[in-house]
Amino acid sequence: MEQSTRIPERVEAAARNNAAWCDAVCRTHGIVGEYGPDRWTSLKRTPPLYPDAITLAPAASVPAMLDHVDRTGPGCSVKDSFATLDLTAYGFRVLFDAEWIAGDPALRDRFATDGAAWSAVTTPEVLDRWARAWGGGTDPAAPVFLPSLLALDDVRVFATFADDDVIAGFVANRAHGCVGVSNAFALDDRFDWRGCIATVGRVWPGLPIVGYESGTDLDDALAQGLVALGPLRVWASV
Repeated sequence: MEQSTRIPERVEAAARNNAAWCDAVCRTHGIVGEYGPDRWTSLKRTPPLYPDAITLAPAASVPAMLDHVDRTGPGCSVKDSFATLDLTAYGFRVLFDAEWIAGDPALRDRFATDGAAWSAVTTPEVLDRWARAWGGGTDPAAPVFLPSLLALDDVRVFATFADDDVIAGFVANRAHGCVGVSNAFALDDRFDWRGCIATVGRVWPGLPIVGYESGTDLDDALAQGLVALGPLRVWASV
């Protein structure tokens, strides 16, 4: 794996972009998040797999952050965007580690002819099929991606199809001067980063791409020219 080059301002932009995406998902569920100077938090538990707090600065105040989330039961989660906090004394354990990644607009030009297989998801019915594919083919007990997501100006959901079946997908959101790529999946092969980058570049030209990955997914992203910016860590209360 390519060694990280920590670029604080780019990590902060990626963290703020990701907070905007999480906030958008929460708002479709009627959950209103709150921004502080160094954090985004939700007093109400967020949808499954979405954090209750996201740090927006390396030295975020842990007590102030935890005062703005619901810790009445297990499963409260914190995305430590800079991997600088130790939450073990507060009853949290490390859920996973990952790496922020980024690609500048010039990368889009390298793949300008790729991405024809990616189509925008525009209907609730297709979004439902997309969500089931994203979840491994099962119907989620609590849906995460609601139809109102499709009406947001700065969010796009993309899919690749085999006949009528969704076989790959990702979400792109525009915020804080960049486009975040998240929820990327591919059922039959490796994720098509070249097509993803080209598709995002056509929708929102001139903006860098950010996101985060780990393991072989991270290796695949770096192999296509994205760069590692620095680590992040997700914590969950026990």
